[in-house]
Amino acid sequence: MMRAPILLWLVLFVLGIQQARSQELQANVTVLANRVGPNVNKQVFQTLQTALYDFLNNRKWTNESFASNEKIACNFLLNLSGSTDNNTYSATLTVQGGRPIFNSSYQSPLINLMDESVSFRYIQFQALDFNETRVQGTDPLASNLTAIFAYYVHVILGLDFDSFALRGGDAYYQKALNIVNNAPEGNSVSGWKPFDGVRNRYWLIENLTNSKYNPLHDAIYNYYRQGLDQMYDHENEARASILKALISLNDINTEFPNIMFMQFFFQGKATEISNVFKKGTPDEKSRAFDLLTRLDIPNINRYKQDLQ
Repeated sequence: MMRAPILLWLVLFVLGIQQARSQELQANVTVLANRVGPNVNKQVFQTLQTALYDFLNNRKWTNESFASNEKIACNFLLNLSGSTDNNTYSATLTVQGGRPIFNSSYQSPLINLMDESVSFRYIQFQALDFNETRVQGTDPLASNLTAIFAYYVHVILGLDFDSFALRGGDAYYQKALNIVNNAPEGNSVSGWKPFDGVRNRYWLIENLTNSKYNPLHDAIYNYYRQGLDQMYDHENEARASILKALISLNDINTEFPNIMFMQFFFQGKATEISNVFKKGTPDEKSRAFDLLTRLDIPNINRYKQDLQ
């Protein structure tokens, strides 16, 4: 008599485990509409915020299993700046994502970027569709929104996997590149082409997939997995690995100056890097300072204060 309830409990338990180990992201989404005219129904943006939240968190982005505590914490802030009469909007999108560091409660930033070239069409309650094989969809402006969000999801996944395993993120960078190569096109759509600027979606993924920049991936792995993850148990070796990552980045920067990845990588990391080398030897501080004054120019004063 008890077998049916026990069987049902086991089925629900297994389904619960599968659900907990399915989706990869723990994404927060905020849509701000303070700068949109008063004649626009603001409830539309609450609906959009919920739809984007579901799009990011309820979709399966990889074939990997993620436990609840392994999900990637990230934030997407869509700040609308204008609208037209045909449900078309312009906006900026700020994307932030972090990675937990072993034996600590600290989250190290993986991405901290503002995309200023977001335009899209949205009608309240419309489905947010995305198809990897047909990125453009039937309406380029409507598809542009999901294409941009899917692009950044794959960049985040690539960076996360790269930080745990050498070249672990390649498959996700390729998916992001596929979105770029098949991105929506139109007069109001930008950020996908090399001539749309020097720091955009095209150039970021170009840097992450171009074989001449392969040492970038070594640097990501050395910085996170061999560096920050080892700080608790092997602080000196960890600091040496982070210094090795900075040396690799400097070699690339010397050969290929001003590539987008350099500014991208160091965004939001000045405090973290300073804290790593504060406890270093005088030689480590000196070497780190010399590298950082070339790699992270906006934060030179911070490094002077902490490392000199």
